[in-house]
Amino acid sequence: MDIKTVVGEFKAFALRGNVVDLAVGVIIGAAFGDVVKAFTDGIVLPLINALGGNPSVSLHLWVFNVGLVISGLLKFLITAAVIFFFVIKPLAALAGFGKPKDTAPAEPPPVPDDVKLLTEIRDLLKSKA
Repeated sequence: MDIKTVVGEFKAFALRGNVVDLAVGVIIGAAFGDVVKAFTDGIVLPLINALGGNPSVSLHLWVFNVGLVISGLLKFLITAAVIFFFVIKPLAALAGFGKPKDTAPAEPPPVPDDVKLLTEIRDLLKSKA
């Protein structure tokens, strides 16, 4: 293995557009995760507490703290709901905003000549049988 070849391959890999896009996505995702956590902790969880519930569950079975797992699942579901209803749905509505809606169904593509020929052959064989 030649060092120059390996360095060249690594350079091609590291500077590939997908790697840079992924790195930016991870950084933006981490920052956005902080925003979602702040929204969840500052608005959603106090609403749940005000309605008479504490989203923290305590359940110990022998040496296992199953309540931590249940609390983690609840926090995940709450965070996923916040992202879905306050980010994904509004962005999907904005993406569709201003687009003309198709009123007529799309016409089917024309039948290729070879398919027409095969259809005719099939029909002729059926009529002889």
